[in-house]
Amino acid sequence: MRMVAEAGKGVIVYMKQEGRGIGLESKIRAYKLQESGLDTVQANLKLGYPIDLREYGLGAQILTDLGLEKICLLTNNPKKIIGLDGYGLEVVKQIPIKVTPNEHNSSYLETKRDKMGHLL
Repeated sequence: MRMVAEAGKGVIVYMKQEGRGIGLESKIRAYKLQESGLDTVQANLKLGYPIDLREYGLGAQILTDLGLEKICLLTNNPKKIIGLDGYGLEVVKQIPIKVTPNEHNSSYLETKRDKMGHLL
């Protein structure tokens, strides 16, 4: 995880957790499984990983060390809100990431919505 930018009252923290925390090599294996018909959730499970292995503690610690207690969060994933709340950060606003479905991403977005609870 690294802090990318700080401007005025805003802070952006980028969490580098490739492939929902399973790492680049395993994510490439998951992509191969997706090419054979599995969705992203099924591929992670077939490789023996949970649906999402990411950890939010370090990011929460950075934000609280900066003195933040209440934040606006850019995400479609309600589990991130719950994860940060568990570290004492109050998410006062969730800002959705708008994505237009197309022939290349519609199935992926449906999986995120239906199997992972993303707000799309």
